[in-house]
Amino acid sequence: MRKLIEGSMAVSESVRLCKPDVIAAYPITPQTHIVEFLAQMVADGDCKAQFINVESEFGAASVVLGAAAVGTRAYSATTAQGLLLMAEVLYNLAGMRLPLVITVANRAVSAPINIWNDHSDAVVIRDAGLIMLFAEDAQELMDIHPQAYKIAENPEISLPVTVNMDGFILTHAFEPVEMLEQAFVDKFLPPFEPVVKLDVENPITMGLLAEPTWYMESRYKLKETMEDSLAVIDAVADEFKKKTGRYYGGLIDTYRMEDAETAFVAMGSLVGTLKDVVDTLRAKGEKVGIIKIRSFRPFPQAKIREVSANLKQLIVFDKSYSLGLGTILQEELRSCFYRQKHQPMISGFVVGLGGRDIPPQSIINSYNKSRGKELLNEFVDLRTDVVGR
Repeated sequence: MRKLIEGSMAVSESVRLCKPDVIAAYPITPQTHIVEFLAQMVADGDCKAQFINVESEFGAASVVLGAAAVGTRAYSATTAQGLLLMAEVLYNLAGMRLPLVITVANRAVSAPINIWNDHSDAVVIRDAGLIMLFAEDAQELMDIHPQAYKIAENPEISLPVTVNMDGFILTHAFEPVEMLEQAFVDKFLPPFEPVVKLDVENPITMGLLAEPTWYMESRYKLKETMEDSLAVIDAVADEFKKKTGRYYGGLIDTYRMEDAETAFVAMGSLVGTLKDVVDTLRAKGEKVGIIKIRSFRPFPQAKIREVSANLKQLIVFDKSYSLGLGTILQEELRSCFYRQKHQPMISGFVVGLGGRDIPPQSIINSYNKSRGKELLNEFVDLRTDVVGR
């Protein structure tokens, strides 16, 4: 069944179909609609989860940590300052190997106060040990949450997964979405069987003190698991494609790369704009394509090198910036080709910070500006009248 729904509703409907046992979240723009819809579903009896009201995002993360620790399927959602407030618990979730899903409605981080979209919040937690997936549109949001739970709950992985969606651009926009059926999700996503759990009949200790004798080894095992998850993410996406015909990439996806010499690289909803730009440039004879980064953590270095084998240039569009370093996604791309035989030219552009519009012409201008040049940390459509004051 096809339905015209808001992106936030696509998320809440998808989460409901995954049958979480516990939902805990604190409202914060632009995530609020997701948990409002879920709270209404619980109140109406359409979702059998226990919805727990909390006093903060730190509290929400702590509740779902406890829920996952006792072996239940748990869910939360947040954004921006809320995600940062969760940060301490997110490290614990990963270190304790607790599988659950958190949707992040990506938003700029204050100050100055800004409620619109960029990826400044997500990149802050990139080293926490979470699997981080980025969705392009509402249909992918409908389909990605069962995949996220299946990845998280794989007994060889057992890690939290964040599903990132662009705030307002996806959370508040209405799109036609092919709805999933409960029978399909039940078959695709089996009941949660935790690897370990807190149980009074079989007592164990979780999150214990690790002295120097053990701490380094625990982080090494987490590193190995993140590497193992590369294959699992791809396998789950392939399985979903076989059963539905819909595919968004596993670790990455590509668009019109068959003879491309230049590829645009981006994450999230910007990929949709890039597809329009690529079609326009292709009509003019330009050999351009797209590499969509769907998995930011683990970062798919081998896959990127594979699809870049014949490229002359990568043009990276970042919705975040590491102050004192530069564009984050660009630096990740550079690490892929360090000491590699084939090293395409890489240019990095900063776009859309704080919700700044990214019109197709701005992408085309960046493409023309970077031809034959390696441009670093170029801010697109910067208001020089403001900066110059």
